[in-house]
Amino acid sequence: MTVISINQERLVEWAGRAIAIPSFTGSEEAMAQFMAETFSALGLDVQWQQVEEGRANVVGTRWGVGRGEALMFNGHMDTSYSGREPWLAHVAGFQPEPFVREGRLYGLGISNMKGALACYVEALRALDDAGARLRGDLIVAAVCGEIEKAQYGDAQGSEFRGYATGTRHLVTHGGVADMCILGEPTEGKIVLGHFGSLWVRVSTRGNFIHTAFSEGRRGENSILRMREVLDAVLEWIPTWEDDPENAFRGAKAIVNVGALQGGFGWRVSRTPHRTDLFLDVRVPPTKPMPLARRQVLDMVRGLAERFPEHGIEGEVYVSAPGAEIAEDHPLVAAIDACHTEVFGAQPERDVTRWFSDASALTRYGVATVNYGTSTGLLDTEYGENLEIEGLVRMANVYALVAQRICGVAG
Repeated sequence: MTVISINQERLVEWAGRAIAIPSFTGSEEAMAQFMAETFSALGLDVQWQQVEEGRANVVGTRWGVGRGEALMFNGHMDTSYSGREPWLAHVAGFQPEPFVREGRLYGLGISNMKGALACYVEALRALDDAGARLRGDLIVAAVCGEIEKAQYGDAQGSEFRGYATGTRHLVTHGGVADMCILGEPTEGKIVLGHFGSLWVRVSTRGNFIHTAFSEGRRGENSILRMREVLDAVLEWIPTWEDDPENAFRGAKAIVNVGALQGGFGWRVSRTPHRTDLFLDVRVPPTKPMPLARRQVLDMVRGLAERFPEHGIEGEVYVSAPGAEIAEDHPLVAAIDACHTEVFGAQPERDVTRWFSDASALTRYGVATVNYGTSTGLLDTEYGENLEIEGLVRMANVYALVAQRICGVAG
């Protein structure tokens, strides 16, 4: 393979420019324009995919000479936070203002996952510097709308359209390859699979009446009815989490009580007609989502039978399947070899219960590995960050893997 040299100063400079471009979910277009400019400067073939107004994917392709497999580097441009949240506004590392402190690069989105995008760009630059000619195509897909969020109720609009919105558009518009690396922050571990998620609403009904006329009718209050239902749900959760059918490679499933809504803060002189409980049920990649949906809704039906006066109903409004890759896949072997060369030890394996765009990619036949640098030290004083040395090494691994997968042309 061609000897690769990573330029740390160049990598950090580009990453800092990426941090400085706000790209909260739904507002990724400025970051997409930066990616397009970068790809053009690298001499890549650039494809602009307008997903909707204000947001786009950008695909850069370094064409191979032929007779080699195509490798994609995929990374999302949207950030989990805007930095304007009251609990983050005072934390420097959660602002679109990069800074370096004690060997770490800080700033909004650097960990999840502009650091990976920076590593992809530097890997391609290093391949160019070395004059590496590849047989297969090397593709970088910068996508919008990955963050785990979904439209519901009054929460409508592009800022709530996540859960692989961009990558689903990508794969239906030609953005496929033989295999893919997703540089999500995995602490340098190879993620052989991740859980999917199923979001469900469970509701109780009650009378909408004035406080003055509620005496003796407390049991008809939908919030208080939900208290009983929530207790029953808490009884059910361990049955889902402890079921071997819901485990994957030794990792148990998990359920989160994510939200509770009922009543009107501006009019507490009325008892609420409806109260909603929202659950995030994690589903192993080995379980079909239709089966998971049926099982969870059967739980809701059981609640309705147990509490016939409570008007219980439910719905599933997110179904995002997990993804997995075989231990013996050539991409896993390539990462093993290149990681060992750069880090001096073979990477560990992991299973995660967070979602990634591998969900959409694998369903289009693109074998995908989540493999990236650390999650960053998310301390309350300085915020989101990554170790610069870790970024340099990861960019090196990516460049080496590209040569192994795509093949070096003579």
